[in-house]
Amino acid sequence: MGEQVESPNLGSQSSKKALNPASRPIGLIAGWGELPLAVAAALYSKGFPVYCAGIRDHVDPAIREYCQEFRVFGLGRLGAVVRFFRRHGVTEATMAGKVFKTLMMRSGFILREMPDWLTIRSFAPHFLFRRSDCRDDSLLNRVVQVFAHRGIHFRPATDFMPELLIGEGTFTRRTPSRAQWADIHFGWRMAKGIGGLDIGQTVCVKNLAVLAVEAIEGTDECIRRAGTLCPAGQFTVVKVAKPQQDMRFDVPTIGPLTIQTMIEAGAQVLAVEAGRTIFLQPKECMQLADEHGLVIVALSDPPK
Repeated sequence: MGEQVESPNLGSQSSKKALNPASRPIGLIAGWGELPLAVAAALYSKGFPVYCAGIRDHVDPAIREYCQEFRVFGLGRLGAVVRFFRRHGVTEATMAGKVFKTLMMRSGFILREMPDWLTIRSFAPHFLFRRSDCRDDSLLNRVVQVFAHRGIHFRPATDFMPELLIGEGTFTRRTPSRAQWADIHFGWRMAKGIGGLDIGQTVCVKNLAVLAVEAIEGTDECIRRAGTLCPAGQFTVVKVAKPQQDMRFDVPTIGPLTIQTMIEAGAQVLAVEAGRTIFLQPKECMQLADEHGLVIVALSDPPK
């Protein structure tokens, strides 16, 4: 199963904004969620020709509106993505969006994905010989190395859109109560602890007790599980960058989907790390949070 052509050269259509011919092409590997669209839109608005490699069963096809060319690739087609970028003169790239590692745990994953030779050679130590682990940082660092060895270097998406990083402060009408601040301080330490082990970035806490810890399932499922375990609700969600956070990938991100998940699960407070968390559609998030009496706060330093 090879790559799938979605929309070649859409960026050159007359309905598109004229691109600056001096702008260097930027490669984008796009996974699931709102972030890839935000990154593509930011690059497009700044005149960069975007060559997007969307991950099959993850990427939102609406992203094609911001791309010079958009193609969909299976998770096992690393060599095809490298060729796609090099064919268009891409030497700088970025990645955005979630990849569901749970897919890798399903039987028949390798047969379904039909990995190409570059993928097999690059990830055999992780998946075949078990000489290397399969933590997020391990796998994503390997991806970055594979591309770098072929002249394509990854940069943090926030280099192109620093305005999306949340600043310090409270972003809702409500502020945390004394008990909620205690849960934030406690949850921060717990979240930094699991982040240091590269397990996840999010914990849900209530009354100084951990309800749920994010692992392979992702933030939204972590929040939903906390809601199931704590039907009374009113719990706190703490999401932070890992102590060893590489800003080129897996940057903590919140947006309307996060807030909606919290509302449905009964969460009350969202605390994130200022300057190291991407805040998507902040006006919509704040309005939604205020309508439901939620609290959103961002902290720059670990609370004492």
